[in-house]
Amino acid sequence: MSNAFSSNSEYERWEKRFSVTDYVFGTEPNAFLRGQAALLPSSGTALAVADGEGRNGVWLAERGLDVLSFDWSPTALGKARALATQRGVALRTAQVDVVQWEWPEAAFDVVVAIFIQFLTPAERRQVFAGMRKALKPGGLLLIEGYRPEQLNYKTGGPSQVENLYTRALLEAEFGALSELRIIEHDSMTRGGCGHVGMAALIDLVGRK
Repeated sequence: MSNAFSSNSEYERWEKRFSVTDYVFGTEPNAFLRGQAALLPSSGTALAVADGEGRNGVWLAERGLDVLSFDWSPTALGKARALATQRGVALRTAQVDVVQWEWPEAAFDVVVAIFIQFLTPAERRQVFAGMRKALKPGGLLLIEGYRPEQLNYKTGGPSQVENLYTRALLEAEFGALSELRIIEHDSMTRGGCGHVGMAALIDLVGRK
């Protein structure tokens, strides 16, 4: 665990955001992630990157996976553990600065990163490299993010266009994966009060 958080103000912003009683992004899994259920192994290890309040990590645990859910907000992690208890599943959590974390080598059968678009381009390259490193050979990578067109919808996500994903960006980062599938679409999102409304999305599915 690293306490060398990239930005104290950013840390405080997320802590404040997650300090409300309700689950900001809801307790149901991301729709894209849920749609990939048939691809998930019936056992093994999964990493939920910057998992916030745990809606996706808990769902992966419900599928029978041994899940590490990490985030840099201790408040969010507390809510993730509470959700896991409520659902009757085990969830490992870690308070981690995603940029500072020492990514383990070939440690996970599944790596999931849903809307982690708070990273600068330089940080993103570092984190994407870590995600590739952490996947076992044959491991499944699942990513969903917003495209630049999301700036027109204003229904969630960052306001900095450089933080958003394009097909070319994802192909450059993950083109070496096998069974790579990238889909761009505009769809309704309903993730608590944090992501609601029509959104410009891009989904990536691939194997190492």
